[in-house]
Amino acid sequence: MPHASATPRNPDHPDHPDHATVSAGVGRLHRLGRWCARRPWWVIAGWLMLLLAVLAADRTWGGTYDDDFSLPGTSVQAGADLLDSHGSTDVRGTASQIVLHTGSGALTAHRDAVATAVRELRKLPGVIAVADPLQTPGAVSADGATGIMTARFTENPARLGAAYLDGVDEAVHGLRADHVEVEYGGPLGQSARPKAADRLSEVIGLATAVVVLLAGFGSLAAAAFPLLTAVVGLLAGISLLGLLAAVFTFGNAAPTLATMMGLGVGIDYALFLSTRHRRLLHTLDDPAEAAGRAVATSGRAVIVAAATVALALGGLYASGVTFIGTLGLAAGLTVLAAAVAALTLTPAFLGVAGRGIDRWRVRTPVDEPSGTADTWHRWAAVVGRRPWVFLAVGTLVLAVLAVPAASMRLGHVDNGADPTDYTDRRAYDLVADGFGAGANGQFTIVADLRDTHGDTTALSGTLHDALAATPGVAQVTTPVTSGDHALLITTVTPDTGPQEQATSDLMHRLQDDTLPGALADGGAHGYVTGVTAAQLTFRDVVVDRLPLIVAVVVAAAFLLLLTVFRSLLVAFKAALLNLLSIGAAYGVVVAVFQWGWGSALLGVGEPVPVESYVPMMMFAIVFGLSMDYEVFLLSRIREAWLHTRDNHLSVATGLAGTARVITCAALIMTSVFLAFLLSTNVVIKMLALGLGVSVIIDATLVRLILVPSTMYLLGKANWWLPRTLDRLLPHLDPEGPPPEGGVEAPEGKTAAAVPATRGESR
Repeated sequence: MPHASATPRNPDHPDHPDHATVSAGVGRLHRLGRWCARRPWWVIAGWLMLLLAVLAADRTWGGTYDDDFSLPGTSVQAGADLLDSHGSTDVRGTASQIVLHTGSGALTAHRDAVATAVRELRKLPGVIAVADPLQTPGAVSADGATGIMTARFTENPARLGAAYLDGVDEAVHGLRADHVEVEYGGPLGQSARPKAADRLSEVIGLATAVVVLLAGFGSLAAAAFPLLTAVVGLLAGISLLGLLAAVFTFGNAAPTLATMMGLGVGIDYALFLSTRHRRLLHTLDDPAEAAGRAVATSGRAVIVAAATVALALGGLYASGVTFIGTLGLAAGLTVLAAAVAALTLTPAFLGVAGRGIDRWRVRTPVDEPSGTADTWHRWAAVVGRRPWVFLAVGTLVLAVLAVPAASMRLGHVDNGADPTDYTDRRAYDLVADGFGAGANGQFTIVADLRDTHGDTTALSGTLHDALAATPGVAQVTTPVTSGDHALLITTVTPDTGPQEQATSDLMHRLQDDTLPGALADGGAHGYVTGVTAAQLTFRDVVVDRLPLIVAVVVAAAFLLLLTVFRSLLVAFKAALLNLLSIGAAYGVVVAVFQWGWGSALLGVGEPVPVESYVPMMMFAIVFGLSMDYEVFLLSRIREAWLHTRDNHLSVATGLAGTARVITCAALIMTSVFLAFLLSTNVVIKMLALGLGVSVIIDATLVRLILVPSTMYLLGKANWWLPRTLDRLLPHLDPEGPPPEGGVEAPEGKTAAAVPATRGESR
């Protein structure tokens, strides 16, 4: 059996572990890395010019973000389209509530101030209509202290910027001067929210990264270069996203999600390259050559990892919901920007440092272990002695963590979970106190009369009585006919709040039973629409499409890993283990937010449903990130396997070679994600906790226990691939071309000396 002793120091020797990279030296990646390292100031200057250009362009032409989406082919979208086509000004456009409340006395005592505010609001650009609460039935609470002024805009006011909100404030200034509390709900409330404190989260993530890198590697330059590269790539990616937001609609969570992903993977990618470079400097005199070989080897793994993450995020478009797809696009954009920065800017920094990269240090610099006496080799030996035990324990822990996921309830986190210093939270509370919880989750009922026959008045009465008799309905307004007599329009107020399951059940009851029963005889068609109906329908669409997303992402990642590593079992194992770790992360999110276990510590004062798109986003992101570490670990295991054909030694060597860098990378990424728990957005908190926990699980249970134990048990079958499939698949290598040959070597020879046989992976 080949062994690791007596390794030649000359990398051109066929028995040297880096011999493969020498043969890869003429490759494009090798030339790219070497060129960047030999002309570092050109590369750095080019990146600075590019960065300044995109930052200036984003500042000048960049767009805004808002949660605006359409749901083609659904009842809620059909109803909304009918209102836009046939409705009068009081039902068209984007509606937003302006809630008025008197501390004592009735709102009617402020009639003049209310009328003035309505008049001034109607003068604002983009305003279609404003309903005076004192002249609108049902717009004033039973005690007379609270009123709802509904304003309708030609577009979402959140897109109009802070200056527009100043105009709204000016229009209602007289009410506030008259001691009437004025709060904004809906899109106006969103635009009035304080700017997210993402900068603090970013600073915490970067500060933690500095500490981890210095403690893990000891070198100031080794810590600084990955951070600088990640920040430059992130700024470029976020600026490009801002420019895209001027053309396409991106959700409010898009820039935060993109920052979390771009910063996390950017540090990871640059760290893997710089660590490999520092190892190569032990055997090479030319730093530029070392940088070229680092890019030619670990750089290939970076490309595969980034492609896997981008592929998983791109798979979100399979949901058929543009809103979901664009969130994936936003995160994928910063991931790709991070990969490009790592492959070009990192070797440039390494070229500037030269052989003095470890000159400034806080302790003895380290990179990758040599020999077999280190801690990670000993850990691999422990796992290798009892692989079944470690496999069973690791799987059991993941299964226990995943148990809460079975009770996951998807929904929309309403404004009742927001901080009380948000105006839309205060508007929510005032409406709930004055009109009941269901007033925050009303449904708009639209009946299409164009194909009707008979008396419309009788049909209106039948519709009203049927809606009022439906269980779960608190109130129904009298149906009104649109100006062209094409529609009947009414509003239903549920007994329960918008995030309650009973409200969702009511929507389905109205759509499936009440409306068909009430309208069938007259030939009309009924639709349930409005903001609450859109949120609940969005959830239903996501639930229906989630299995498709899972299938598309898993299949794509499986094929990519199969092509890269030339192994059926390795690709299948990676996909299966990643699914288990995602299930465990889902379980933690459900336990904290839905069950309320410790949610108060995160600033969430009540149990809330899991936001409908969070599982889909988490799946794509976690699956992609898990594949990141999988690719880096398996690349080194496969590299060792091609040289030794010793499964135990290869697993131990791969684990030891990547353990320090993966552990540090995971600590950094976890800190980046968990720092966003400081966000006041509950959805961002969910994503931050879920992603942070998933990285912890992936870097510990999966990479240190489950992967080595399964690979020990599978033995040489790890690298089995049918001949026919081998011929069909393109050849993509994660760490550059292997040594000449690549099948099992006879005793006393290296694998490099033996020609490959058909049907086996090279």
